[in-house]
Amino acid sequence: MGKLVRMISKDGSVMACALDSTDIAAEIERLHQTSAVVTAALGRLATAGAMMGYNLKHPEDSLTLRIKADGPAGTLTVVADGKGTVKACVDQPVVEIPLNAAGKLDVRGAVGGDGTLCVIKDLGLKEPYVGQVPLVSGEIAEDITSYYAVSEQIPTVCGLGVLVDPDLSVRAAGGYLVQLLPFADEACIDVLEKNLQGLPPVSAMIDGGTQPQEICERLLAGLNPNLLEDPAEVGYHCDCSAERSAKVVGSLAVGELQAMIEEDGGCEICCHFCGEKYQFSAEELRQMIEAKRKKT
Repeated sequence: MGKLVRMISKDGSVMACALDSTDIAAEIERLHQTSAVVTAALGRLATAGAMMGYNLKHPEDSLTLRIKADGPAGTLTVVADGKGTVKACVDQPVVEIPLNAAGKLDVRGAVGGDGTLCVIKDLGLKEPYVGQVPLVSGEIAEDITSYYAVSEQIPTVCGLGVLVDPDLSVRAAGGYLVQLLPFADEACIDVLEKNLQGLPPVSAMIDGGTQPQEICERLLAGLNPNLLEDPAEVGYHCDCSAERSAKVVGSLAVGELQAMIEEDGGCEICCHFCGEKYQFSAEELRQMIEAKRKKT
């Protein structure tokens, strides 16, 4: 499980959140058998999703992050709840491209630079909140920062990173969010900017053993930070089930269900988030058809 920490400055003007998401990124690689650059891209988005989800007001609230761009990885999707639990999927889990000019995994090359980041928040209201912004870099952290500035008008700095070893295992992953509240003064902003300038990459800090609370303390150094609550454990978890899959199949039209019976003798559903497969026999499909006819 990853460890997530939130701290706030003594005057309540700045909030920082930091997460060690190494286990989350490792589970993404295990489940989806992603290549190194896709592990880095989807791991970054999942890290952001876990922090953003945890910052929702209620545990049952949910948040979806979706990046659609022109890169070979296709669409990247992350779903998180208010407890910081995440699940993720990607169109093309294996992308092989050269390293970027800095000799690092080319996340922008895999994701693409021309596209959108869509954020959907289901807060238990009649309609979900939907915000969408153009990608500014495809590196994901900058795109999350842009989303907050454009769609929520919250000055935010986001840092995300995933280190992948040559054997494709995840060595370290993590992220942070720093957000200014409306009454932050110029002196506070100056201190924060200075702290950010001296901060190493988040993946390097996690790899070196720096804990999320220490990252928050470094971000808010000089602002007398305090913990908002006890550190939380967050992780990757898919909530798919046979019952939910049956509801999906049962929602199909009678003609579609009948075609599955005649052509395939049943059907199989594979979860995009965890790879779990659910089979439904011809008899089960007939029962679904009968139940639909009784309702009409």
